[in-house]
Amino acid sequence: MAETKVLKKTYPISELDARMNPEVLARAKKRAKEESLNIRLSILREKYGMKQSDISKFTQTAVSKLEKRKDIRISTLIDYLDSLDMGLEITARPRNSTKKELLLRV
Repeated sequence: MAETKVLKKTYPISELDARMNPEVLARAKKRAKEESLNIRLSILREKYGMKQSDISKFTQTAVSKLEKRKDIRISTLIDYLDSLDMGLEITARPRNSTKKELLLRV
């Protein structure tokens, strides 16, 4: 069995980022952003005690694929959330402001 090395010092994320190759760091951040949607969908479903097979408008296989997608149509998201008895709100906001504009409520 391989021996696990333990770091003796911890580093702030900003320092670790600065040590990484900028191209590798950009790819990692892009991948993390893409993965965040599917993580949230599956966690949301599980939070409400539902299995993939409980999502009424999709087959279990379709839910599995949907939860792994990097991109999703709004109409598909609405159907998914409707199966959880939830609605959807989409807001827009300037990047450096807390002011929001409601675009869609379903």
